[in-house]
Amino acid sequence: MNKEIIKFLRKNYEMTQRDFAKLVNCSFALIALVEVGKRNVSQDLEKKVKSAFNLDDQDIQSITSIISEFSKGIPPFM
Repeated sequence: MNKEIIKFLRKNYEMTQRDFAKLVNCSFALIALVEVGKRNVSQDLEKKVKSAFNLDDQDIQSITSIISEFSKGIPPFM
């Protein structure tokens, strides 16, 4: 899991960084630092995010593919 997945999930659910942090039970500062690349996603944070959003490794892979397609400028569902 990386910062792009964190940001994608947060924005997809229309959450502020503070709301996202509350949901996954971590500090707002950690989410802010992760999103700007100053902190990596720890195993603990990954576990909390997966639990909060009921995600498994396949879901994470799917999100990664969607992010990759967006970065190419290609809509993923066309």
